[in-house]
Amino acid sequence: MTGTVYRSTGSWYEVKGTDGAFYSCRIKGKFRLQGIKSTNPVAVGDQVDFEIEKKGDEEIGIINEIHERDNYIVRKSVNLSKQTHIIAANVDQVFLLVTLNNPPTFTSFIDRFLVTAEAYHIPAVLVFNKVDTYDDSQDQVAIDPETGEEMLTMTELDEVRYLMSLYKSIGYDCIAISAATGKNVDQIKEKMTGKTSMFSGHSGAGKSTLANAVQPGLELKTKEISDQHKQGQHTTTFAEMFDLDFDARLIDTPGIKGFGVVDMEREEIGDYFPEIFELKSQCKFHNCLHIEEPKCAIKQAVEEGAIAASRYESYVQIVQGDEENYRQDKHVPK
Repeated sequence: MTGTVYRSTGSWYEVKGTDGAFYSCRIKGKFRLQGIKSTNPVAVGDQVDFEIEKKGDEEIGIINEIHERDNYIVRKSVNLSKQTHIIAANVDQVFLLVTLNNPPTFTSFIDRFLVTAEAYHIPAVLVFNKVDTYDDSQDQVAIDPETGEEMLTMTELDEVRYLMSLYKSIGYDCIAISAATGKNVDQIKEKMTGKTSMFSGHSGAGKSTLANAVQPGLELKTKEISDQHKQGQHTTTFAEMFDLDFDARLIDTPGIKGFGVVDMEREEIGDYFPEIFELKSQCKFHNCLHIEEPKCAIKQAVEEGAIAASRYESYVQIVQGDEENYRQDKHVPK
């Protein structure tokens, strides 16, 4: 029988067969011997073939083949840095939830996620959540550390507007929502209809709250943000797919702290930054890495403000393999 993997717990897989029933399945040992570098040879969203074996009164499915994937989204495994972890497969689009604080989502994390989505041909939508909690007062004043003069600072909603403007200018869809109040959730549902979508982002960014908002009654567990570290507490342990009642499928994923980019050559990384790809032919050298080379159109565009400095910094960090410092980046230039 053929089916779709709806849930993975590491060793067991819940598979929905073509008959509409769900089966608890395991994989044949040979899959672990085929040189698969991923920590999970089978991922949620995979199409698989399986056979039913009876053990006493129980029926257990044995997965014996994985169909070729249309796409998948992958990152470096948390505990085994040399291995990769496939978050989900056969995805029509991914929604990355972004929050300014509680927890903070840095532009470097956003960019790394978008690069991976570009590399594996998965359309990405940036969802700026919790807009109902952000300050929009216009009287915030700070002291310029260099001049000692007073200056107006950006409000939190100003930062959201800046980030949305930045990523929209590159070509990404951006939606400002409040999953808690339901603001603009209808726009998310409209984009999800007829597709298999994945929600991703840091723990505490609101993935489960948004899932419950688009599908009342789903009742995914949510938790409060840790006051000490301003980070979310993991509520989703394993990726899981749900059939929604408005002709949509949702893959809910565990929260991600970091996002290691994998399986990319240095020379191709710029191709996954749309604004860099658009200008790279204007560089003097066809193999320009846009870091130290002279007469580089990309560096010139950064100096002129045509390419955002935060995006260029993300690009350089990925090319140079910096897996630590990128987590310290600010949201917007100060």
